[in-house]
Amino acid sequence: MEDLFATDRTRTLIPRIRDFIETELIPLETAESLTGPFSRVANMLDQKRKLVKKSGLWGLQFGSDEGGLGLSLCEFGQISEVLATSPFGHYTFNCQAPDIGNMELLHKHASDDLKEQFLEPLKTGQIRSCFSMTEPEFAGSNPTQLGTTAVREGNEYVINGHKWFTSSADGAAFAIVMAVTNPDAAPHRRASMILVPTDTPGFRLVRNISIMGDSGDHWGSHSEVFYDNVRVPVTNLIGGEGLGFTLAQERLGPGRIHHCMRWVGISERSFDLMCRRAATREIEPGIALGEKQFIQGFIAESRAEIDAARLMVLRTAHNIDRFGAASVRNEISAIKFFVANIMLKVVDRAIQTFGAMGITDDLLLAWYYRHERGARIYDGADEVHKSALARSILKHYGLDVKKKNG
Repeated sequence: MEDLFATDRTRTLIPRIRDFIETELIPLETAESLTGPFSRVANMLDQKRKLVKKSGLWGLQFGSDEGGLGLSLCEFGQISEVLATSPFGHYTFNCQAPDIGNMELLHKHASDDLKEQFLEPLKTGQIRSCFSMTEPEFAGSNPTQLGTTAVREGNEYVINGHKWFTSSADGAAFAIVMAVTNPDAAPHRRASMILVPTDTPGFRLVRNISIMGDSGDHWGSHSEVFYDNVRVPVTNLIGGEGLGFTLAQERLGPGRIHHCMRWVGISERSFDLMCRRAATREIEPGIALGEKQFIQGFIAESRAEIDAARLMVLRTAHNIDRFGAASVRNEISAIKFFVANIMLKVVDRAIQTFGAMGITDDLLLAWYYRHERGARIYDGADEVHKSALARSILKHYGLDVKKKNG
């Protein structure tokens, strides 16, 4: 826990959550549970969800007007770090992506009817959802370029398009789809967000995409989806026509805090495994691995980098709470690429410390290596965030890079 940003609520909640994870979730992290389909462990985790509800720790991400504790983004970020110390933490507490972002989106911008039909069961964990924006035919780093269209015919939208990396679509009750509704508008005003129940005729899940040999299923999947003349009522529109890009940016601000603090939690778990190994593994009689300078360098650099990453993210979350996400765009870009890279460095060092064992599924580290490499790609590739940050900085020095390139 970082005392600089701790509150009475985090001091009370975090030890309880940490104890639950160590007692109930970490024992489930077997090779069998961490490889293959997520559905293999989902039933066990659903039983753990019942325990979370009984303990009064359900819905930590909800505001007070939603029946939650009304935690600030900075407070929830600190909790998100602890949840991330197990790959099952966020799911068990119903704080997992993409559902947490969809809950925020529906709460702020959906109609009362959509909230009753979809948000309420999502909040209670009765259903899951997915978010459908990325398309294989267009660069995911530029969400203003979309081929999926939603054409209004009377009181319906007719949606046609091809999406992929629609994470957790397998078994989801609905998708929030980004589609072009206003093709003649300015680039940032062309698309809208529309809720599509996955049992609607024309919604076709083609496959769960294999990620480094793991296609997964259930929540732990990334799907390719076709929308073939999918018809939904115009009342399924979220926010308003042409607001898709605006809502996506609003969703991604807090979402990047959630991701970054999750990566800090992964880093801490990997760091702990590395240090335990270094302290107990003998490389020759009476000589521990941790007595070697190379390993000491791994440990020292990791400790400094994790602490720096945590402080950067919590400062950004604190400023979002105070001033709004738009005022800290530079900080959001910085933490996205910085923390993702720190996390991957620490995981890699931990694997190296374990040697051959590190790449086996006997340890959690191999799971992290497979599933978290995408951190440098999704929600904006490193290069996009670095470029945006550099352009913003250079403006203060009188160089308008965008204008010059235009």
